[in-house]
Amino acid sequence: MRAENPGSLKLVSTIVRDPQPAEFEALLERRRRLGLDLFDEQWGGVYRMNTAPAERHAYVAQQLAVLLDGPARTAGLVPMISPFNLGELGEYCVPDGGLHRELGDRVYVPTAALVVEIVSPGDDSWNKLPFYAAHNVDELLIVDPQEYRVHWLRLHAGGDYRPIERSTLIALGPAELGERIDWPR
Repeated sequence: MRAENPGSLKLVSTIVRDPQPAEFEALLERRRRLGLDLFDEQWGGVYRMNTAPAERHAYVAQQLAVLLDGPARTAGLVPMISPFNLGELGEYCVPDGGLHRELGDRVYVPTAALVVEIVSPGDDSWNKLPFYAAHNVDELLIVDPQEYRVHWLRLHAGGDYRPIERSTLIALGPAELGERIDWPR
């Protein structure tokens, strides 16, 4: 959970043990009713309340939508560089985008060919790797605007992700993609 103080951003973790108090359930319901839970996630037994990303994040996301569109379509994949629910009700992540093998109309998508995570200060992008492996996501694209760096990972036997120099899904790699991004300064 993020708490903002005037003049600074403070990251805070809050654990509410089961059974959850009525006040916490009321907070969740209020967030749902107001549409504030769009980026919330629930995985690894933890409910994570997330705010919408900052401008720098959205700026990079827009570029990724443009840069990944052509190569994805050429490879027969469906580009969706927009947040979506990967997993199922009660156990899901909300990546910043993905490349999919088919276009459906589901609220919860069971897997993706490639998932895009844009790193925000203090986020859980790198902690989601076991979740994505459990959902058979072939490749992960982790873009870090703070480091001006692109990490491209492929799922290997045994369920671990390892860096790759070129995607096995589309005609692109991390170095080339990183050079094409107009990094926010």
